[in-house]
Amino acid sequence: MFTDPLFYLVGYPAIFLIALSKGAFGGGLALVGVPLLSLVMSPIEAAMVVMPCITIMDLFAMRSFGPSSWSKPDLVWLVPGLLAGIAVGYAFFEYVDPRIVAFVIGAVTLAFAADFFLRRRSIAVGGHPVFPPLALLAGWASGFTSFIAHAGGPPANMYLLHRGLEKSVYAGTNLAMFMVGNFLKLIPYGLLIWAKPWTLLASVLLVPAVPLGVWLGKWLHDRLDQYRLFFWCYVLLSLAAAKLLFDAARAIFA
Repeated sequence: MFTDPLFYLVGYPAIFLIALSKGAFGGGLALVGVPLLSLVMSPIEAAMVVMPCITIMDLFAMRSFGPSSWSKPDLVWLVPGLLAGIAVGYAFFEYVDPRIVAFVIGAVTLAFAADFFLRRRSIAVGGHPVFPPLALLAGWASGFTSFIAHAGGPPANMYLLHRGLEKSVYAGTNLAMFMVGNFLKLIPYGLLIWAKPWTLLASVLLVPAVPLGVWLGKWLHDRLDQYRLFFWCYVLLSLAAAKLLFDAARAIFA
């Protein structure tokens, strides 16, 4: 596979897009990157290749969105919710249909994003205060759906966008929360990679796309005003939700 030009023609843009979203928004395009890589390998192998790359992206993005950009009052509730959601997802993995979970999350997220576009809402910094019950629920839903259906981004993004955080605080908080989840995921993914070590080599070969993607994403982040940056956050959220909904519906009704 490593001598096939298609691997690089697909792999580099996929990793670059995920890294770009890390630098600009703190994350958001992993849902797009994995299906792209699935054109040249199985979806499970694609997720195994992407996981180490995402961890390295987090480290690069930390240089731009360090602790000073994190909304710690939100993380105090989001992170415990995330950990609880991952634990519940692990405990009930065999009893929950991931297609139903993905369908529900996709539908709710798409409705949330559609409300923004249809009403053409303004984006006010600090529009809503920290709401611990909602933050816990968003963190829990992100952890649960991340483990069950590999779709942890939308619930937390909905909460953070609703909060109306300043753009760098939004990106930093988003990055910090999912960095915790990504490092936790390294444990089960490490076991999978151990059985297929060639996936780690594939990650190493694609890693050069990471620093350029994160750098360009941060360049865009600095040049987009608050409204335009959040507008594109909603666009990405809509794309992720539409993909979840489409994939889940196809799997359920096929």
